[in-house]
Amino acid sequence: MHIVILGGDGYLGWPTAMYLSRKGHQVTVVDNYFRRESCRELDVAMLYDVPSLPERARIWHELTGLEIKVVLADLAQPENVRNLFSGDVSYDWAVNENFTGVPEAVVHYAEQPSAPYSLIDHNHANTTITNNLLVTNNLMFAVKDMAPDVHIVKLGTMGEYGTPNIDIEEGWIDISHKGREDKFLFPRQAGSIYHTSKIMDTDLLWFGVRMWDLKVTDLMQGPVYGVDTDESLLDPRLRTIFNYDEVFGTVVNRFIVQAVVGYPLTVYGKGGQTRGYLNIKDTLQCVHKALETPAEAGELRIFNQIMETLSVNQIADLIATVGKTRGHAVEVKQLENPRKEAEEHYYNPVYQGLLDLGVIPHYLTEKVVREMFEVVEKHKSTIRKAIIFKGIKW
Repeated sequence: MHIVILGGDGYLGWPTAMYLSRKGHQVTVVDNYFRRESCRELDVAMLYDVPSLPERARIWHELTGLEIKVVLADLAQPENVRNLFSGDVSYDWAVNENFTGVPEAVVHYAEQPSAPYSLIDHNHANTTITNNLLVTNNLMFAVKDMAPDVHIVKLGTMGEYGTPNIDIEEGWIDISHKGREDKFLFPRQAGSIYHTSKIMDTDLLWFGVRMWDLKVTDLMQGPVYGVDTDESLLDPRLRTIFNYDEVFGTVVNRFIVQAVVGYPLTVYGKGGQTRGYLNIKDTLQCVHKALETPAEAGELRIFNQIMETLSVNQIADLIATVGKTRGHAVEVKQLENPRKEAEEHYYNPVYQGLLDLGVIPHYLTEKVVREMFEVVEKHKSTIRKAIIFKGIKW
């Protein structure tokens, strides 16, 4: 397939590009460096330097002979999205600059991905809402107007559901009411502006599916952890972006960095918050399986993209255990929770659909954590303790 990846410079976007390229697909990645620019604006560092997107593509080509075309563009501008389908596109890196043709699928990662970022203040909330919704709307209309057979694979989030006191189904729920029955999107109750924007994404695409028979797969993903994939092992310069701060660092990645530099693991409140997690390698599997078995025209197919559920305390205990065996003096510290969230709650999501498609899960084991420690320890000298926790409240 020819696959376009929106947000192809990000934590998930770049590993997905390499993975799909290695599987034999033609891949074009698009990004505007929003994540990198936001890190500079907020003065939050990455664990190691990451080459530019064209440089990454060049390294990938030198090592594998495979091409990942690169477009640097702001997808909140509708013409930049439409150009990806019309051929009026200028590549910032490509071996062959001829237009590859209308894609068969688009993977949509091009969103502001952080709940804390979205609640720094009203300006960052506005940025989150405008970027996320405009990109999704631009993509929906471009597909509707120019390439209605394209399969859209959009990254959603388990955070859309919140923590209801019933089992979380895979996107849909059957309702019986006053003697009648119907099927609805599972009720959403987001805990941040970011997660609220993701609910709006789902609603936009559900509209496009109902009105225009679009083909959409929405992957409700939990927090992701990990550094290396099989592709990045070819050369450390191919590693994905790795943040360890409160704004962009996911909890497992962040806790491992804290353990390495002797910064107490920041458990918010009682630490009973339970979520669904997955290894970055499983994100790649899930997206690939979704692409191999596309949604039908007029279908919004939803999968809950997690592999196991863990509490913050369970994660902290595992990382502390492994860290101590590696000679680190790891302390777990409970902080007053800066977030308005239930710390003890029922949480039982269904997540069978992707396993049925053939995804083979990785779990958060001591071995996986040790491998992550090995990478972080090599970059210990670059870690800035002062940026780990900023105390963003809501």
